[in-house]
Amino acid sequence: MANLWVRKSIAALKAEAAHSDEHGFKRTLTATNLVTLGIGAIIGAGFFVLTGHAAAEHAGPAIALSFVVGGIACAFAGLCYAEMASTVPIAGSAYTYAYATMGEFIAWLIGWDLILEYMLGATTVAVGWSGYVTSFLRDLGIIIPPNLTESPGTVLVNVPNQVAEQLHMRHGWSALEGVLKKAGVDYSGFEHVTALINVPAMFIVAIITALLVVGIQESARVNNVIVFIKVGIVLLFTALGVAYIKRENLMADGFIPPNTGVFGEFGWSGIFRGAGMVFFAYIGFDAVSTTAQEAKNPQ
Repeated sequence: MANLWVRKSIAALKAEAAHSDEHGFKRTLTATNLVTLGIGAIIGAGFFVLTGHAAAEHAGPAIALSFVVGGIACAFAGLCYAEMASTVPIAGSAYTYAYATMGEFIAWLIGWDLILEYMLGATTVAVGWSGYVTSFLRDLGIIIPPNLTESPGTVLVNVPNQVAEQLHMRHGWSALEGVLKKAGVDYSGFEHVTALINVPAMFIVAIITALLVVGIQESARVNNVIVFIKVGIVLLFTALGVAYIKRENLMADGFIPPNTGVFGEFGWSGIFRGAGMVFFAYIGFDAVSTTAQEAKNPQ
C-alpha cells in the first residue's frame, strides 16, 4: 500500500527539476519581469475594490490602521515564502514545499487548493474589471445592456438620479443586493432586469488566456506596461492626497467609529476585519515565488 505521507528530500526534488529543465519549458523571465510580476500580483483588483468596501462596511477612517496591521501580516507571509523558496529552490511553490516537509497527501491537497485559489481569484478579478469597464464606458456614453454585465440571475434595478444622490451612489443600473436593500429603498417602481451573463468579464478572461497562449515573454511585456501604469496611478493619487491630510482628524473621536454591537462592524474588531481584507487584497507572494523558481537569472 502506498504511503500517503512519504516525503521527497530536497536533493531528490532538485534532481527532478534538473531533469525537467533539460526537457521542459525554457526559462525566459528576467529579474525585471519578476519584480513587475510581483508588484502586479500585489496591486491587483483588490487594491481598488476591497479597500473601499472595508472602509465603508468595517473600519471607517480607521482603515489606515487596517493597512498597518495588514502590512505586518503581509510582511510575515513574505518572509515565510522567502525562507521556503531559499530552502527548497524548486518550481512548484506551496505544493513542492509541502511535499518536502509534510508529505505527498498534504501536497496533493495544497495542489488542488492552489487550483481553486487561482480559479476563483481570476473570476473575482474579471468581475471587478467588468464593473470598472462598464462604469467607464457609461461615462463615455457607451451603454452595455445591463443584462450582459452581471452573473446569471442577478437582479439589477435602474436607480433614478434623485435616489442615487440621496444614497451617494452612481445613478443607473445597480445590483439589487447592494445599496438599495440595505438602505430600505422602495425599488418596486424602478425598472429592473435579470442578468443573463457577464460579457465584459468573459471578454477579459478570453483576452488574457490568448495572451498566455502566445508566450510567456509577450505576457511579461504586457504585464510590465500595466504595472507601470498602475504604480503611476497610485503614486499620483498619493502625491495629490497628501495635501488633504489633517492631523487633527487622526485624533478625532470619529476616527475609529464605535462598534455597532456586531463583530467586525467598526470599532477595533472592524479594524482587524478590514486588515484581513487588506491582507487578502494584497498578498501575492505565492504567485511570485512560483514564477521566480522558473525564471532565468539575468546575465
